[in-house]
Amino acid sequence: MKIRDTSVRQINTSLLIIGAGPAGLAAALAAADQVNSIIILDENSEAGGQIWRGDSAQSHSPATQLRTTLSAYPHVQFIFSTRVIAFVEDECLLIETPVGAQQLRWEKLVLCTGARELLLPFSGWTLPGVTGAGGLQALIKSGANLKGKRVVIAGTGPLLLSVAASVIKAQGHLVAIIEQRSAKDLLGFSRQLFSVHRPKFWLAMSLFRLINPLRYRHSAVVTVAHGDRQLRAVTVVQSGKQEEISCDLLACGFGLRANVELAELLQCQIQDGTVVVDAQQRTNRKNIWAAGEITGIGGVEKALIEGRIAGLAVTTRIAKEVDLAQRQHAYSFAKLLQQTFSVDTRLRKLCKPDTLVCRCEDVAARDLAPLTDWRTAKLMTRAGMGACQGRICGAACQFLYGWDTPEARQPVFPAKAASLALLAEKINHEK
Repeated sequence: MKIRDTSVRQINTSLLIIGAGPAGLAAALAAADQVNSIIILDENSEAGGQIWRGDSAQSHSPATQLRTTLSAYPHVQFIFSTRVIAFVEDECLLIETPVGAQQLRWEKLVLCTGARELLLPFSGWTLPGVTGAGGLQALIKSGANLKGKRVVIAGTGPLLLSVAASVIKAQGHLVAIIEQRSAKDLLGFSRQLFSVHRPKFWLAMSLFRLINPLRYRHSAVVTVAHGDRQLRAVTVVQSGKQEEISCDLLACGFGLRANVELAELLQCQIQDGTVVVDAQQRTNRKNIWAAGEITGIGGVEKALIEGRIAGLAVTTRIAKEVDLAQRQHAYSFAKLLQQTFSVDTRLRKLCKPDTLVCRCEDVAARDLAPLTDWRTAKLMTRAGMGACQGRICGAACQFLYGWDTPEARQPVFPAKAASLALLAEKINHEK
C-alpha cells in the first residue's frame, strides 16, 4: 500500500519523533548534533505533552528551556496540531495537519506517544462536571475558570495531590480528596519515597501542605455521582460509612494506560500494555525506538532519561553509566507506583447494570455482561465504534470483564472525510 499521488505533499526526514512531551524533547536534544533533519510531531498546539501543558508561557519551565535549546538547530522542526492517520507502508505514514493530509517519510523513528487516563464506569460518571483527574488539570492549564467551584478529587495515586494543588491555585474550593488506598499503604509508600526517592517525598509533602489535612480521606471511594443535567453531589463510602457531599466538579484518577496504538500498527512487541524495548530503547522493529510512558508508567524523570537514551541510540552512541543508573532509579519509582496504587478490583462493583460503559454509543453494562470478548461486544452493541474508538470503553471493559484490549486499526484517530477518501483511494489503487 504505497502512496504515489504527487498531489499529496511529501515530507522527508532522517529522524521522526512522535510526541513532543518530555521523552520526545529529550530524544530530539540528544540526537540533534548528529542527525541532519529531525521532525517532532504532536497533536497538541505546543510542546510539553500532558505533564508540561500550558508551561510554554513560563520562560523557566522545562518545556520552554528544551524547546529554546532545540530552536538553535535549524534542522529541527516541530509540526503541531497534527495526528497520525495511518501507516501506509514501511517508513511512511499519512498525517492530518491543519492544512490537510500529507505524507511523512522517515529513516528512523522514536515513539513517545505517552499515556492517557484510565476512566472507570460508576453511576453518574457521564454527568457534566465529572472528568478525569488529569483532564481537570489540563482544563485548568488551558485557562478554565474554577473560581468558587466546589471540587472533589477521587481515585488513587500521587496525581490527586498535584490536581488538588492546581485547583487551589485556580481559586477553586477543594472540598475533599478521596483516596482509595489505606493509611497503611500510604504510610509504606511515604517511607519508600523518603528512603529512596527523597526529592519526590519533599515534593509530595509540599503539595500536601497546601490542602487542609481534614479534606484528605483514605480508604474511601466515590460510589455515585448525583445530578440531573449537571453534577450536584457525590456519595462517598469510607470504612463502611456513607456520606453525600455537595460539589460542582468531580475529578477521578485511577491511573494511566500507555498509548500503544501506533506501536501496535507498526508490529512492535507489546507486553502487559506497554512497548517492549532493550537497554538502548530499541523495539523489536528495525529503526524504531520507544521512550516515556509507552514503555511503562513512571513519570517525567523516566521519560526524560529514556528519551535521552533513545536519542543517543538513534545516532549509534551508547548511553553512559550515569544515564543507565538514572533510568534504573526511575524504574524503581515506577515499580513502587505500580505496587502501591494498582486499581482495586473491588471497584468493578461500582458499575451497575444500567451504568453506561461506552459513552459514545450509549452501551450499558447489562448489554455487555453476557458477552465473552471485545470483538463480540463491538459487533453486537457498537461498543467502541464512537469517537474515542474504544480508547475509553475498551480499557474499562478490560478492567470489568478481563477482555483483551481492542486491536489497533487504521485510521488511528477519527479523521476528516478528505483524509479518509485519500486513504481509501490509495488502498484501492494498491489492490
